[in-house]
Amino acid sequence: MSPDHVSRIQDDWRRERPDLDVAPVGVIGRLHRLANALTEQLVALYQEYGLSEGEFDVLSALRRAGAPYERAPGELAQHTMVTTGAITKRIDRLIEAGLVTRRQSVSDARGRVVGLTADGLSLIDTAFAAHVDNERRLLAALDPAEAATLEALLTKWLGAHE
Repeated sequence: MSPDHVSRIQDDWRRERPDLDVAPVGVIGRLHRLANALTEQLVALYQEYGLSEGEFDVLSALRRAGAPYERAPGELAQHTMVTTGAITKRIDRLIEAGLVTRRQSVSDARGRVVGLTADGLSLIDTAFAAHVDNERRLLAALDPAEAATLEALLTKWLGAHE
């Protein structure tokens, strides 16, 4: 296999700093480049459905909640790993698009609840099916055993950081 971009960077550092073990650059550099490439291809699919990455994320979090497909904004922030402020902006855009509603909570007069509309449910069901197909396509370079091994390794590694 010919050297990739990260290999060339490692070779340069080995030449310039032979006193350092630059092996971690190989893992982190490739992971970073791969994450950027994957994100670009994932976002392109979301755009086919008129969604940004964040909007897809919010709709997905509502759909995963199960019927009646509602969550409080704070819950959405927990299920999407973004701040409540960022969630508010996403919700506002989704309300304008007719994909979600926001109403007062029945159990807490100060609270709000965000829920999928029928159009939002239909869109996220269609978009998520396409998303899974897209992810399957993106993983096609790996056989199922390799993908399972990679998932196990990434799960272990992520667990050490969360």
